[in-house]
Amino acid sequence: MYIPVVKEVLPFFFGSLTVFGLLGWIFRRFQWKRIAWGCFVLGIVLAGYMLYFFRDPERTPPADPAAIVAGADGVVMSIKYLREDEFLKTEAVRISIFLRLFDVHVNRAPIAGQITFLGYFPGKRFFTFQEKSSELNQHNTILIEGPQTRCLVNQIVGPVARRVVYWLRLNQQVQKGERIGMMKFGSRLDMIFPKADVEVLVKPGDRVFSGVTVVATARGK
Repeated sequence: MYIPVVKEVLPFFFGSLTVFGLLGWIFRRFQWKRIAWGCFVLGIVLAGYMLYFFRDPERTPPADPAAIVAGADGVVMSIKYLREDEFLKTEAVRISIFLRLFDVHVNRAPIAGQITFLGYFPGKRFFTFQEKSSELNQHNTILIEGPQTRCLVNQIVGPVARRVVYWLRLNQQVQKGERIGMMKFGSRLDMIFPKADVEVLVKPGDRVFSGVTVVATARGK
């Protein structure tokens, strides 16, 4: 079965083959054949993992307009009620998803709507399972204004993550479940909603899949 990959894989795929292929060639020149073959095999295995890591399977979001879907594959790490004064300016609920190295790392829009803010915020690189990472870590912020609610998406960089990217432009319209970006090599994604607008359906420890798992429903206006 063919599973597509995102184009961001190219430097990692060819880099793995090139670096370990060159090392293998050098060791072979010195007649260290076992080490040389080990480098060749490691390069192929690592390149294969890159294809696996950067995979981008097709996803079909639920048809229910009130359904809010996960923005990332992973495990629900926490659900926290808080005051969000910078963008939403209201009491809010934050659903945090932790991505492991074997999860799909392509992110998708939790709701349909218009992109009204895109921003990058420099910061620390604490482990993303730590609560303070949500506030202090380097991250991208995406604000989606939908007909039933708003969603603030934070793509948070951890100590392992190379970087996070979004594939959006300001004022763009996105559909629920549409690809919006990618988190490279393990990270955390926070989805923040106005508390009054949504009913959360997941709990910490739940496994979720971007674009298909319903994490909350919009109450309607």
